[in-house]
Amino acid sequence: MTSTDDKIEQKIKGLNPGSIIFTEDFQSLGSSGAIAVALHRMVKKGVLKTLARGIYAKPKFSKLLNQEVLPSTEQVAEAIAKRDRARILPTGVYAQNVLGLSTQVPLKLVYLTDGSPRKITVGNRTIQFKKTTPKNLALKGEISKLVVQALKEIGKDNATDEELKKIKAVLQNEDIKDLKHDISLAPQWIAEIMAQAL
Repeated sequence: MTSTDDKIEQKIKGLNPGSIIFTEDFQSLGSSGAIAVALHRMVKKGVLKTLARGIYAKPKFSKLLNQEVLPSTEQVAEAIAKRDRARILPTGVYAQNVLGLSTQVPLKLVYLTDGSPRKITVGNRTIQFKKTTPKNLALKGEISKLVVQALKEIGKDNATDEELKKIKAVLQNEDIKDLKHDISLAPQWIAEIMAQAL
């Protein structure tokens, strides 16, 4: 009979390096106690790395950096959203950073979500999921939804000419249909800024 350890090890072997794994991925392979012990052993063996409580990664080796590379905090947030079948939307300084409006890499990533609100610590960074209204998550464009969040963080009448120029430039890469859709949902002052990209 194959032990829980062996079953879990087999399953992990079949995963791509860089994969994010949750304790519940192994639910069918044994009791939660046996799974916890098996995963702890895999971490000790170096087969897995612990990212946060109940969240692991199969390390990926980078020849370029000549070291193991773990998934980014952003990838962890996306994996949690996928697991929970929830939608997430980056906010604030993080949205500004993704758009190139800020060079500051936030240690705290705040996402709006229609999933459960929670806080997770990954290394020295924190992921926070804040419950929001469906309207906030109804934006379609990958770029325009970030622009709305970044501008909310900057505040009305606070955006510099440089920032407005950058926003207009990044919005040129947005699908025109999505952009028009998102303009119709954005707060009036943000919609006016976004409309300049049409």
